[in-house]
Amino acid sequence: MSALLGSAFIVMLVIVAISLFLHFVPLGLWISALAAGVNVGIFTLVGMRLRRVPPSNIVLPLIKANKAGLSVNVNQLEAHYLAGGDVDKVIDALIAAHRAEIPLSFERSAAIDLAGRNVLEAVQMSVNPKVIETPLVSAVAKNGIELKVKARVTVRANIDRLVGGAGEATIIARVGEGIITTVGSTDDHRDVLANPDFISHTVLNKGLDSGTAFEILSIDIADVDVGRNIGAELMTDQAEAEKRIAQAKAEERRAMAVAQEQEMQAFTQEMQAKVVEAQADVPKALAVALREGRIGVMDYYNMNNVLADTQMRETIAKAGPVETSTAPKTDEPKNR
Repeated sequence: MSALLGSAFIVMLVIVAISLFLHFVPLGLWISALAAGVNVGIFTLVGMRLRRVPPSNIVLPLIKANKAGLSVNVNQLEAHYLAGGDVDKVIDALIAAHRAEIPLSFERSAAIDLAGRNVLEAVQMSVNPKVIETPLVSAVAKNGIELKVKARVTVRANIDRLVGGAGEATIIARVGEGIITTVGSTDDHRDVLANPDFISHTVLNKGLDSGTAFEILSIDIADVDVGRNIGAELMTDQAEAEKRIAQAKAEERRAMAVAQEQEMQAFTQEMQAKVVEAQADVPKALAVALREGRIGVMDYYNMNNVLADTQMRETIAKAGPVETSTAPKTDEPKNR
């Protein structure tokens, strides 16, 4: 029984040892490389394991590059992988560029990949240009009519400017700016409708692809629609604004007039109150003057007569002239 257990233990140790050996020494991958004519040492594969680099991510792209006739080595691929790059995509881009006779070195391709751009897509775009459709761009001609323009921009990737060059968003923004400038410099919107190619030629001659990762091949106007009459709307808005300003100023003047009228009424009421107060003191003053002998009784009566005469005249003046009849008088017949 103990001998059987010992044999099982030995078998398990052998299996574990073989598994560890095959893990650190990928014999199958080494044999595939030798069969493809790629010289990769067994210790190189073990070193990849120790550096935590999957050997398949290096050896398989290396076999693909060797079969395509590219001159790359293990150290280049492993260094690019350790830098965080996509080795397989870089090799595919190099193969595509080699087939299309586009000059592209491994260092340039690796730099483009590490810059965050899709190097394979860039090579494919160099062979097969891409069409970028701009959003609807609103522009206003000099006569105030709005035009809504949509354009299609055909671009080709510029391999030399992929690192540090602007992307598609910049192309779209520059084309939109060119459309707005071109339409805005046109006297009549009907000229643009009659000849949309005028926009394409004018925008294309501005060199909008400078500093970008693309080369603009053509700009085609896909659609032109007539929008609002912006000039008339602006004039209407201006007139409405001026009307509101005038109304506000008139309301301000009216409020000032009302305030002044209220101030005058308050002042009049104040003066009337003072007059009433002064009139209330008149009998007291007369009484004191009579008591002290400064005025006589006849003077007092004369003053009352003058006041009564004044009141009578004021009453007659308010009543107006008295109408008198001008009809001739006829004597009534006497009874006989």
